[in-house]
Amino acid sequence: MPEKRFLKYLPTRRELLQSRPLRPISHLLQMEEIWHMNRRSVSGAFFIGLFAAFLPLPGQMIIAAVLAIATRCNLPISVGLVWLTNPVTIPPMFYFTYRLGAWLLNMELETESIDLSVQWLWDNFGQIGWPLLFGSVVSGWVVGVTGFVVTRVLWRFQIISRWRERRERRRQRR
Repeated sequence: MPEKRFLKYLPTRRELLQSRPLRPISHLLQMEEIWHMNRRSVSGAFFIGLFAAFLPLPGQMIIAAVLAIATRCNLPISVGLVWLTNPVTIPPMFYFTYRLGAWLLNMELETESIDLSVQWLWDNFGQIGWPLLFGSVVSGWVVGVTGFVVTRVLWRFQIISRWRERRERRRQRR
Protein backbone atom coordinates (compact mmCIF):
# COMPACT_ATOMS: atom_id res chain seq x y z
CA MET A 1 0.00 0.00 0.00
CA PRO A 2 1.10 3.64 -0.46
CA GLU A 3 1.08 4.13 3.31
CA LYS A 4 4.61 2.72 3.55
CA ARG A 5 5.91 5.79 1.74
CA PHE A 6 4.24 8.10 4.26
CA LEU A 7 5.27 6.17 7.36
CA LYS A 8 8.99 6.74 6.96
CA TYR A 9 8.51 10.52 7.31
CA LEU A 10 6.11 10.51 10.26
CA PRO A 11 6.77 10.17 13.98
CA THR A 12 5.48 7.01 15.60
CA ARG A 13 2.53 6.98 17.92
CA ARG A 14 4.77 6.02 20.81
CA GLU A 15 7.06 8.99 20.18
CA LEU A 16 4.15 11.39 20.23
CA LEU A 17 2.52 9.87 23.31
CA GLN A 18 5.78 10.14 25.24
CA SER A 19 6.14 13.81 24.34
CA ARG A 20 5.84 15.97 27.45
CA PRO A 21 3.77 18.79 25.86
CA LEU A 22 1.17 16.28 24.64
CA ARG A 23 0.57 14.50 27.94
CA PRO A 24 -2.52 16.56 28.89
CA ILE A 25 -4.31 15.39 25.74
CA SER A 26 -2.83 11.90 25.53
CA HIS A 27 -6.28 10.37 26.08
CA LEU A 28 -7.38 11.88 22.75
CA LEU A 29 -4.29 10.52 21.05
CA GLN A 30 -5.19 6.97 22.08
CA MET A 31 -7.92 6.78 19.42
CA GLU A 32 -6.93 4.19 16.83
CA GLU A 33 -8.61 5.95 13.90
CA ILE A 34 -6.32 8.99 13.93
CA TRP A 35 -3.29 6.77 13.29
CA HIS A 36 -4.68 4.59 10.50
CA MET A 37 -3.20 4.81 7.02
CA ASN A 38 -6.11 4.09 4.72
CA ARG A 39 -7.57 5.95 1.77
CA ARG A 40 -10.29 7.68 3.77
CA SER A 41 -8.05 8.73 6.62
CA VAL A 42 -5.17 9.99 4.47
CA SER A 43 -7.33 11.85 1.95
CA GLY A 44 -9.25 13.52 4.77
CA ALA A 45 -5.95 14.47 6.40
CA PHE A 46 -4.80 16.05 3.14
CA PHE A 47 -7.95 18.16 3.02
CA ILE A 48 -7.63 19.23 6.65
CA GLY A 49 -3.90 19.97 6.52
CA LEU A 50 -4.04 21.94 3.28
CA PHE A 51 -7.13 23.87 4.35
CA ALA A 52 -5.61 24.79 7.71
CA ALA A 53 -2.35 25.82 6.03
CA PHE A 54 -4.18 28.60 4.19
CA LEU A 55 -5.85 30.05 7.28
CA PRO A 56 -4.24 33.38 8.23
CA LEU A 57 -4.53 32.58 11.91
CA PRO A 58 -2.01 31.62 14.55
CA GLY A 59 -2.16 28.03 15.71
CA GLN A 60 -2.73 26.38 12.34
CA MET A 61 -1.27 23.12 13.67
CA ILE A 62 -3.70 23.12 16.58
CA ILE A 63 -6.63 23.79 14.23
CA ALA A 64 -5.51 20.91 11.99
CA ALA A 65 -5.06 18.59 14.98
CA VAL A 66 -8.49 19.39 16.41
CA LEU A 67 -10.15 18.87 13.02
CA ALA A 68 -8.25 15.61 12.46
CA ILE A 69 -9.28 14.25 15.87
CA ALA A 70 -12.89 15.40 15.39
CA THR A 71 -13.17 13.79 11.94
CA ARG A 72 -10.94 10.81 12.83
CA CYS A 73 -8.50 11.46 10.01
CA ASN A 74 -4.77 10.79 10.13
CA LEU A 75 -3.35 13.19 12.70
CA PRO A 76 0.36 13.26 11.73
CA ILE A 77 -0.36 13.92 8.06
CA SER A 78 -2.88 16.68 8.71
CA VAL A 79 -0.55 18.44 11.15
CA GLY A 80 2.48 17.92 8.93
CA LEU A 81 0.83 19.46 5.88
CA VAL A 82 0.31 22.70 7.75
CA TRP A 83 4.06 23.23 7.36
CA LEU A 84 3.33 24.10 3.75
CA THR A 85 3.14 27.60 5.14
CA ASN A 86 6.49 28.71 6.46
CA PRO A 87 8.35 32.03 6.57
CA VAL A 88 9.28 31.67 2.91
CA THR A 89 5.85 30.76 1.55
CA ILE A 90 3.59 32.88 3.78
CA PRO A 91 4.10 36.28 2.05
CA PRO A 92 3.28 35.13 -1.49
CA MET A 93 0.44 32.87 -0.32
CA PHE A 94 -1.26 35.52 1.76
CA TYR A 95 -0.72 38.21 -0.86
CA PHE A 96 -2.40 35.94 -3.39
CA THR A 97 -5.26 35.14 -1.03
CA TYR A 98 -5.69 38.84 -0.26
CA ARG A 99 -5.86 39.68 -3.96
CA LEU A 100 -8.27 36.80 -4.58
CA GLY A 101 -10.50 37.87 -1.69
CA ALA A 102 -10.52 41.49 -2.85
CA TRP A 103 -11.38 40.39 -6.38
CA LEU A 104 -14.17 38.04 -5.21
CA LEU A 105 -15.62 40.71 -2.91
CA ASN A 106 -15.25 43.36 -5.65
CA MET A 107 -13.15 45.57 -3.40
CA GLU A 108 -10.36 47.91 -4.39
CA LEU A 109 -6.90 46.81 -3.40
CA GLU A 110 -5.42 48.88 -0.60
CA THR A 111 -1.75 48.26 -1.26
CA GLU A 112 -0.40 51.77 -1.77
CA SER A 113 2.12 51.74 1.04
CA ILE A 114 2.83 48.31 2.44
CA ASP A 115 5.18 48.08 5.39
CA LEU A 116 6.06 44.55 6.43
CA SER A 117 5.67 45.07 10.14
CA VAL A 118 3.26 43.88 12.78
CA GLN A 119 2.27 47.47 13.59
CA TRP A 120 1.32 48.20 9.95
CA LEU A 121 -0.65 44.96 9.79
CA TRP A 122 -2.46 45.80 13.04
CA ASP A 123 -3.28 49.34 11.88
CA ASN A 124 -4.57 48.21 8.47
CA PHE A 125 -6.26 44.96 9.43
CA GLY A 126 -9.70 46.55 9.10
CA GLN A 127 -9.05 47.23 5.42
CA ILE A 128 -7.23 44.05 4.48
CA GLY A 129 -8.62 41.58 7.02
CA TRP A 130 -11.90 40.61 5.40
CA PRO A 131 -10.50 40.12 1.86
CA LEU A 132 -7.53 38.21 3.29
CA LEU A 133 -9.72 35.93 5.40
CA PHE A 134 -12.26 35.34 2.62
CA GLY A 135 -9.57 34.68 0.01
CA SER A 136 -7.75 32.37 2.41
CA VAL A 137 -10.84 30.30 3.13
CA VAL A 138 -11.68 30.01 -0.57
CA SER A 139 -8.08 29.13 -1.47
CA GLY A 140 -7.83 26.66 1.40
CA TRP A 141 -11.06 25.01 0.35
CA VAL A 142 -9.98 24.69 -3.30
CA VAL A 143 -6.48 23.43 -2.46
CA GLY A 144 -7.89 21.09 0.23
CA VAL A 145 -10.49 19.56 -2.08
CA THR A 146 -7.84 19.21 -4.79
CA GLY A 147 -5.52 17.44 -2.34
CA PHE A 148 -8.37 15.20 -1.22
CA VAL A 149 -9.31 14.19 -4.78
CA VAL A 150 -5.70 13.75 -5.96
CA THR A 151 -4.93 11.59 -2.92
CA ARG A 152 -7.96 9.41 -3.54
CA VAL A 153 -7.18 9.02 -7.25
CA LEU A 154 -3.48 8.25 -6.71
CA TRP A 155 -4.33 5.78 -3.95
CA ARG A 156 -6.80 4.05 -6.25
CA PHE A 157 -4.28 3.91 -9.12
CA GLN A 158 -1.73 2.38 -6.76
CA ILE A 159 -4.21 -0.31 -5.69
CA ILE A 160 -5.15 -1.10 -9.30
CA SER A 161 -1.48 -1.31 -10.22
CA ARG A 162 -0.82 -3.77 -7.43
CA TRP A 163 -3.83 -5.87 -8.44
CA ARG A 164 -2.50 -6.04 -11.97
CA GLU A 165 1.00 -6.98 -10.78
CA ARG A 166 -0.45 -9.70 -8.56
CA ARG A 167 -2.61 -11.03 -11.39
CA GLU A 168 0.42 -11.06 -13.72
CA ARG A 169 2.50 -12.97 -11.15
CA ARG A 170 -0.30 -15.55 -10.81
CA ARG A 171 -0.45 -15.95 -14.59
CA GLN A 172 3.30 -16.48 -14.77
CA ARG A 173 3.18 -19.15 -12.07
CA ARG A 174 0.62 -21.18 -13.99
